[in-house]
Amino acid sequence: MTQTGTIRQSAAPQVRDLALADLRAALIAGVADFRRTPQFGLFFSAVYVLGGFGMLSLGAGHVTWTLATSLGFPLIAPFAAAGLYEVSRRIETGQPLSWRAVLAIVWQERTRQLPWLGAIIVIYFLFWTFLAHMIFALFMGLSTMTNVSDSWEVFLTPTGLTMIAVELVVGAVLAFLLFSLTVVSLPLVLDREVDFVTAMLTSLAVVRQNPAVMLCWAGLVAALTLVALLPWFLGLIVVLPVLGHATWHLYRRALD
Repeated sequence: MTQTGTIRQSAAPQVRDLALADLRAALIAGVADFRRTPQFGLFFSAVYVLGGFGMLSLGAGHVTWTLATSLGFPLIAPFAAAGLYEVSRRIETGQPLSWRAVLAIVWQERTRQLPWLGAIIVIYFLFWTFLAHMIFALFMGLSTMTNVSDSWEVFLTPTGLTMIAVELVVGAVLAFLLFSLTVVSLPLVLDREVDFVTAMLTSLAVVRQNPAVMLCWAGLVAALTLVALLPWFLGLIVVLPVLGHATWHLYRRALD
C-alpha cells in the first residue's frame, strides 16, 4: 500500500533466505507492536476467544473435538488477521493509527482477494473434517462402540491407538500444507495487488526455500496456540495478536 492507503500494482515478489534469527526478530517485533497498541490486538483476538466460548456453549461435540477445531481459529478468521497486519503495517510506515482507518482497510478487503483465501480455507477444513471421519470409520467402523464421554477404552485398544496415530500424522501433514499456503499469502494480499493464486504460490515458495525455518515457525505457532487454548481460550487474548503482528514482520523479511 501507499502512504495514502491505496493499493499499488505489484510484480511477483522475490523470496529471500531466512534464518532462525529472523523468527526471533519477527516475534520480538510482534510483541512490541502488541505492547504499543494493545487495544487493537485485544479487539481482534476477541473474535477467536468469543468463538471458542460460542462453540462450547452451543455444545459443539466432544470437548476434544472442540479444542482440535479451535486450533483452526487463526486460519479461518482472515479478516481479523488482516486487522492485525494493518496495524503493524501502519506502525512500520509511520502512518496514523485510528479505529476508523484500520477498520476501513479491513472492510475494503471484502472486495479484494481475501474472501477467496477465506473460502479456500473453509473448503480445506471441510475436506479435513471429512477425511478425519473417514479414517475413524475405516478403523473403528466395525468395532463395538461405547459412550466416549463416559469411557475412552475403545481408543486404548491397539486399533484405537493406531487410528489416533494415523489421524495425528495425516492431520499434521494437512496442517503444515495449509500453513504453507497461508503464512505469507494473507499479509501479501493485504499489502500488494496480487491475486490469491499468486499469493498462495508465493507462500509455498517461501516454505520450499526455507523449509527448516518455516517448520520451526509452524511448530512455534502450533505450540503457543495450544498452550493459549488450555486456560479456557483466555491465553488467545495475548498469543494471537502477538503471532499476528509477528507474521507481518516475518512476511516483510521473507519477501523482497
